[in-house]
Amino acid sequence: MTEATGILLSEKVREQLDRWMVRYPVGQERSAVMQALHYAQEDNGGHLTEDIMDAVADYLRIPRISVYEVASFYSMYNLVPVGKCIINVCTNISCMLCDSEKVLEHLKIRLGIELNETTADGKFTLRETECLAACVNAPVAQVGKKYYENLTPEKIDAMLNELG
Repeated sequence: MTEATGILLSEKVREQLDRWMVRYPVGQERSAVMQALHYAQEDNGGHLTEDIMDAVADYLRIPRISVYEVASFYSMYNLVPVGKCIINVCTNISCMLCDSEKVLEHLKIRLGIELNETTADGKFTLRETECLAACVNAPVAQVGKKYYENLTPEKIDAMLNELG
C-alpha cells in the first residue's frame, strides 16, 4: 500500500476491505473489487474519482484497468458527483408502453433538471435506466433500494415530498 492509498482510502474503508477480503483465497483479490468500490464510493459521498479507483487497485494489488472496467460498466458506480437521491426511471418496453416518458417529463419539470443532471441543492440526480424488473407495476422508478410503482404525476409529487 502506498502512502497515497492510505490517504485516499480511509481507515474505515481499509478495515472494511480487510474483513471482506478474507473471504477469498490469496491471489484472488480481484474478486473483492465490486465491494471495494462500494465502500470507497460510499466513503467519498457517493461517487468515485480516478485517484480513488487507483487507490482501490493499489490496495487490492490488481491492475488499475481492472478497477476502471468494473466502475465504468456497472450503473451502481458513479464517476461524477451525484445527488443524495438518485432517481432511476425505467424506460424499457413495459414502462414505455405505460407512459414512462410522461414520468420523466414530470420529474424534469418538478426538479428543473434534465437526465443525468443534479439539482442545484444536491438533493436529486435524475437517470434513465434500462430495466428495473418490475414490469407488472409499470411505470417504475427506483430511489436507493425503494421502488415507486404505477407512477402518475400525483405519485411522483408524493414521492418527491417523501424524499424531501
